[in-house]
Amino acid sequence: MNYKESIQYLEEEIGFASCPGLERIFDLMKKLGSPEKKLKVVHIAGTNGKGSAAAMLSSVLQEAGYRTACYTSPHLEKYNERFLINGQEISNDAFATIMTRTKLACKQLIAEGKAAPTLFEVITGAAFLYFAEESVDIAVIEVGLGGKFDATNIIESPILSVIMSISMDHTDFLGNTIEQIAGEKAGIIKKNCPVVLYFQKEIVYNIVKTQAQFLNAPLFCPKDAEITIFAQTLEGTIFGVKSGSFTYESLFLPLLGQHQVQNCVTILEACEVLKKSGFPLTKNQIQTGVSKSFWAGRMEICKKNPLVVLDGAHNADGIGRLAESVRIYFENKKITLVLGVLGDKEYEKMAKLILPFAHQVVLTEPHSERKLDAKKLANIIQSKELPIYIEPQLENAYHEALRITDEAGIILCCGSLYMIGALRSYILSIE
Repeated sequence: MNYKESIQYLEEEIGFASCPGLERIFDLMKKLGSPEKKLKVVHIAGTNGKGSAAAMLSSVLQEAGYRTACYTSPHLEKYNERFLINGQEISNDAFATIMTRTKLACKQLIAEGKAAPTLFEVITGAAFLYFAEESVDIAVIEVGLGGKFDATNIIESPILSVIMSISMDHTDFLGNTIEQIAGEKAGIIKKNCPVVLYFQKEIVYNIVKTQAQFLNAPLFCPKDAEITIFAQTLEGTIFGVKSGSFTYESLFLPLLGQHQVQNCVTILEACEVLKKSGFPLTKNQIQTGVSKSFWAGRMEICKKNPLVVLDGAHNADGIGRLAESVRIYFENKKITLVLGVLGDKEYEKMAKLILPFAHQVVLTEPHSERKLDAKKLANIIQSKELPIYIEPQLENAYHEALRITDEAGIILCCGSLYMIGALRSYILSIE
């Protein structure tokens, strides 16, 4: 297959259906020669923050001279983004080659009467195969959905598990309570393998702690960290932090958002654990790696005059964190909100959290079959007494926002990663 045929295979032949479970990925990895067993892996789960964490940790490891793989999902613009080695996307030709081999393995499984792997399982298997054959020193692997039954949980003995912020999302798959969801995320913890936990609600902490103790997995959590913010601008955040494990007088973090500081502190804890696991990291390497971190589509500025900000906040917790950041960075600014959401999210709660910061709203629809009709969303927020513009076509919605926003204003786009990915491609193409 060439690159175009590989994408057609994934999206048309396999399709986007999701089915939790590990049997299919176990069979696929065995057919591919169990490449995951050749990798030293940091496994990252969480509802929000896991992508940012993967980006920061990968940057630090790369700065330290390690050949570092990073696997994240979903992608914003193209599948290649999910397969990174030292920050570089897999080439189209290499993607086609690795996908062709993975497809062959899938066909052999089907011929043997075994279940066909899902799209995410195929991509995950291909990523492990690619990273193993490229002989990376370490692979930072982000969970796709949940943890316990996610395809990435084929990893038997990670050198470190990291669990980021946990909140309500994907309740149709993971459960209807925070306890159930935390239990699913804690499913990535393995026997005798250390785990770092983002400091959060006590109920979540206790669930993760119990699972770690059961598996004799050393648990580390920077809950005693004292953070001092020195400056927060659109260039980044300068802060200091002191905990029982580490002290940094001054760190520069280019990722915007109050929540990114806590994400970073979690990764600083992870670095301390990695030092004891065969990956020595100096303080300077950690500081420099953090300062070079980049995570597209998360409080990302794509244009100025007016300022256009893209944020992939796509659930209530993510929108809440975005609202905190808006309060910090854009106080007394006129904000045009471009909002598009999926129908299976807590969209009423999401709207309630972000609308108080908007002066006018352009409602649109993500490029997804799961999209919520913009008119339905309008009916929900009519009572907010905001000027509302409805433009289902995403590109037209962006131009409508440009039309009604003066140069000193802010255009804030959020609600769905599908929307942010498509909009980012479009804005960068015309800019």
